[in-house]
Amino acid sequence: MDVHQHLWGTPLLAALRARSAPPRLDGWTLHLAGEPPYEVDPDDHDVARRAGLARADGLGLALVSLSSPLGVEFLPPEQADPLLDAYHDGAAALPEPFRAWASARVTEIDADALAVQLDRGFVGLQLPATALLDAEGYRRCAPLLSLLEERGLPLFVHPGPAGGAEGPGWWAAVVPYVSQMHAAWYAFRAFGRPAFPRLRVCFALLAGLAPLHGERFIARGGGRGEIDRDAFVETSSYGPRAADAVVRALGVDVVVHGSDRPYADPQDLGLGEAARHAFRVANPHRLLGGEERTHVV
Repeated sequence: MDVHQHLWGTPLLAALRARSAPPRLDGWTLHLAGEPPYEVDPDDHDVARRAGLARADGLGLALVSLSSPLGVEFLPPEQADPLLDAYHDGAAALPEPFRAWASARVTEIDADALAVQLDRGFVGLQLPATALLDAEGYRRCAPLLSLLEERGLPLFVHPGPAGGAEGPGWWAAVVPYVSQMHAAWYAFRAFGRPAFPRLRVCFALLAGLAPLHGERFIARGGGRGEIDRDAFVETSSYGPRAADAVVRALGVDVVVHGSDRPYADPQDLGLGEAARHAFRVANPHRLLGGEERTHVV
């Protein structure tokens, strides 16, 4: 399995092109608030090509999600809902081996709308990290998270909008996204887990390497180094050194394979066949289905 890919279906492309304000597409030029225009490669969203890449990677399942840096989840309902509907319709129509994370707006929470998408077969919910950085974020999103907990489905926390970050092309991915994920990891420890004790959650990009600060967390009174077996991290954009360090901090059982394709390519982490099986098979199955489930339907 690959738990982290992005693939924009025809309905979402059309909905983004129909807009006159960010987020919008002008042809294949993406315009986001506070960021320079970005030239999207059409091949990245060619469904047949991407399905071929997934098969070449040996994937039985590739999970796609809405790109949270677009900022769709933070739009007012009258703007967000058409884009979310377009995303869900396109994602639901993708061929094997694709399935998808649902998405939801975080301005005016609508758990009933999320329930409709989960009933369609979406594997869980992705939310932007910027919606879950403090106690208030968890209070606001509580109806969505309670629904996941009730249904035994996971949450995927992904970087949100970079918000006017200035710098070279790599800046947003290396600075704002990483800091968002670091903060989200510890916000979950402080506010999320106490409120949602049965929720399984996965943090993108190794949670910004936040687990490597565990010794400081312990030294400042944050706990005794307990491992939360229902709090996973995925590996996108990182290689052997970072993955090995996180395994040393958390153990092998909570790391899952994610590529962030098309924005990054899958990497061979070189940690041995047992780790490869854990990251790509055993751990993703447990993320999606819990401790007792042995396969994904």
